[in-house]
Amino acid sequence: MDKIEPGLTGYAEMVVGTNDTAPRVGSGRIAVLATPRMINLVEEAALAAAEHLLPDGKQSLGTHIAISHVAATPVGMKVRAEAELIEVDGRKLLFAVRARDEMDLIGEGRLERVVVTAASFQARINEKATD
Repeated sequence: MDKIEPGLTGYAEMVVGTNDTAPRVGSGRIAVLATPRMINLVEEAALAAAEHLLPDGKQSLGTHIAISHVAATPVGMKVRAEAELIEVDGRKLLFAVRARDEMDLIGEGRLERVVVTAASFQARINEKATD
């Protein structure tokens, strides 16, 4: 985890398609970028910032998100998300996230991820699935 420090940035991009719209994901009736899809894009940006620097056998998981979605993006427009690591507290990674379309800032907020040992986490999931 020595390489994981504030200032790391990651990016993710997409072009809004019909499957990315609010009606398709069940979060509204107007055919614009759905908030859950925008959240997924900022998660991808956070992964791009730090995941490749984690030691073998480790991965991060999203644990908390506080984000605004303040502008609509139509089908066919490009969206770019950015995540900047702003704090490392033990296993917790806190990112400032933003998403912009070709015209506007469409969302911003904070995203927290926690670093786990993949095998241990999967063992707990397997146990939970059999209970």
